[in-house]
Amino acid sequence: MSEIKQKIALFIDADNAPASKFDVVLSEVAKYGVVTIRKAYGNWKSPTLKSWEELLHEYAIQPVQQYDLIKGKNASDIALVIDAMDIMYTKDIDVMCFITSDCDFTPMVTRALAEGKVVLGFGERKTPSPFVNACSKFLFLDQPETVENASTVKPKNIKSDTKLINLLRQAIAATEDEDGWAALGPVGANISNRTSFDCRNYGYKNLSSLFKEVDLFELKRGSGRSFMVRDARKRKA
Repeated sequence: MSEIKQKIALFIDADNAPASKFDVVLSEVAKYGVVTIRKAYGNWKSPTLKSWEELLHEYAIQPVQQYDLIKGKNASDIALVIDAMDIMYTKDIDVMCFITSDCDFTPMVTRALAEGKVVLGFGERKTPSPFVNACSKFLFLDQPETVENASTVKPKNIKSDTKLINLLRQAIAATEDEDGWAALGPVGANISNRTSFDCRNYGYKNLSSLFKEVDLFELKRGSGRSFMVRDARKRKA
């Protein structure tokens, strides 16, 4: 019996997303299923969208024209939200993907999550945190090494990121055994259920690499090839 693949709807805010990283987006969403809807929104008469225009035929993206009716106001945002809502309720879609650095879509993401959809977000690091945190998973696109060569990057002062360290410690505490050790798989699942965290946004290829580089945690091999992780404070105790 063939595997049932999730269906994905992909929405591109062409005014607020880098076209040069679209192949990275497609590679990532392919992990979740097959993209059945691809739509890009913007004023296609504007020269600033030339880079996206060149990708429309190559990747079978449907362009949606929106004129700039009022200076400073983006009609594309409204058109995108209307289409997303329509597709969410009328099409058989499991995953909704938004490529944008604009936080105006945060209510849309929240509604999609409430309807049981997985929401993937892609944008630049200027993307406001409310939108980033609302997504099931969000990946930054404006630092090539973060995505493509993450294993070679060593972010500075990661130990001083209190929010991140607390998130990791809480995920371990929620899944640890009586000796304080937790399997990495459940730890990652616990994190994913709470936030849009992606270790590549911190410069690491995977979660085990991140834990290995931070001496606040212990990492060891469990059964098979799986990893176990523990808060180093448990060892001292």
